[in-house]
Amino acid sequence: MTEHEAPGHGTDGASLAVAREVADRVRARLRRAILGRDDVIDLVVVALLAGGHVLLEDYPGSGKTMLARALGAALEPAEDTSAAPFRRIQFTPDLLPSDITGVTVFEPESGTFRFQPGPIFAHVVLADEINRTSPKVQAALLEAMAERQVTVDNVTHPLEEPFLVIATQNPLGLAGTFPLPAPQLDRFLFKVRMDHVDREAELAVLDSWRQRLHPSFDDGARVAPAEVLAARDAIETGIHVAPAIREALVDIARAVRSDQRVAQGLSTRAILQAIPALAARALLAGRDWVGTEDLEALLLPLFAHRLALAPGVRDPEPVLRDAARDVLDRVSAATLRP
Repeated sequence: MTEHEAPGHGTDGASLAVAREVADRVRARLRRAILGRDDVIDLVVVALLAGGHVLLEDYPGSGKTMLARALGAALEPAEDTSAAPFRRIQFTPDLLPSDITGVTVFEPESGTFRFQPGPIFAHVVLADEINRTSPKVQAALLEAMAERQVTVDNVTHPLEEPFLVIATQNPLGLAGTFPLPAPQLDRFLFKVRMDHVDREAELAVLDSWRQRLHPSFDDGARVAPAEVLAARDAIETGIHVAPAIREALVDIARAVRSDQRVAQGLSTRAILQAIPALAARALLAGRDWVGTEDLEALLLPLFAHRLALAPGVRDPEPVLRDAARDVLDRVSAATLRP
């Protein structure tokens, strides 16, 4: 099977073909809205299909809001839910947890209390400049990301799937910020660095300046939330993850933990979350099995932000590349197809 063939065969193959079509619809809409960011778009689509969250480290004006809005617009509003397709939360130092989760309000007419949902009740949530709010607010977001629920006045309110947080932070202007703690970083499936686009892509943006100043997200077929959930089920049951891939994840994690350049290594949760991400990327590549190319491509966005490096060590990439090199060489010789 080549990388561009339809994945799977038989009943699972039909489900995977539908899942690939859903992913292609979302990806096509995002690529029309955002130029020169195909690699970032693919990671966001993988996160959507894997049920993970994304942390974008970017400069102002790099398209993060447009990307999140376009993803939210790609989802059809469901008639049987109160969850909005997209909500943006601007994080500031004076933000309160209730500004995110919602509050309980008293209705004098009925003499009862009613829960008023906050902006976290959406399928796609843009948490803009997440490191500019207090740890207390970050902790409220942590529960929502990890548990898919919020608790207000000792009452738990579930969040409706799909639920994806796209958080951003500016690599510059760190004065007055609250760096994300390790448990919060570990909740993000990917951390993606959005550098400036290349010259051709920037010229293409300027050529379509009217469209960029007044963006419309109504072009192209949308995807129902139920289709996203069905695609996740198809990936979980239809994409083959060989034992050698699982062994590779464990061996990479153990090699990282024993590296003298690392103060705190990869958690078991980190490598567990990697499996659906690798399977989703295999689907985008047109395969029904996870290969070493998937692991190599996702190695840095999956794991780099989860490492606490030893004093004097600043770059996690050499650590991860060294840990993965021998493992990937060994796994590449194994039989990974079903």
